[in-house]
Amino acid sequence: MKLDSKIFDRIRIKPDGDAMLKESTTQCSWAGCDRPGTHKAPKGRNREGEYHHFCIDHVRLYNKSYNYFSGMGDDAIAAYQKDSLTGHRPTWTMGVNSAGEKRENVRRTAASDWTGGIRDPFDMFERGFKPPPEETPKRHLKTLERKAFDTLDLEGGEAAEAIKARYKQLVKLYHPDANGGDRGSEDRLREIIQAYNFLKAAGFC
Repeated sequence: MKLDSKIFDRIRIKPDGDAMLKESTTQCSWAGCDRPGTHKAPKGRNREGEYHHFCIDHVRLYNKSYNYFSGMGDDAIAAYQKDSLTGHRPTWTMGVNSAGEKRENVRRTAASDWTGGIRDPFDMFERGFKPPPEETPKRHLKTLERKAFDTLDLEGGEAAEAIKARYKQLVKLYHPDANGGDRGSEDRLREIIQAYNFLKAAGFC
């Protein structure tokens, strides 16, 4: 390892100021100064990335008087500060760009058409949605109740009016007066009357 190495000196010990001045080949940009320009200073607005090279004394003077906004009016400074909030990237007011115009058109269409442009292939909203009528749950028939319905030749789910109408029909059919006084159907008539009375007592009619 070379102890007088330029890299070693900069890493291990404090760099020699005189050595740094000797290494710099750029002259100070200050008028009338012939010292090396060891310090960079920005050239100003619209010249980003460009630098002056000053000596230590003149870079201090330059920094004291440096003003990035020099020559700009108050409105221009306010606009610059506002644009800096978005990183000087372009922005649009809500609703004025193409996407905003599309949203505005959709909003206007929805206002004029209460469906909001929703497809309604089954005409649920045009005709008005009507839920299907609720079906009355069928009553579970017991053995005697099922037998009573069978006697009246019914299924068991009929309404009270249908049971009464069926009962009257069977009574007229099997009554002895309707059969010329024949009493051969009295047993059948008795079963019909008992079945009807049973269903009436059970709350079916």
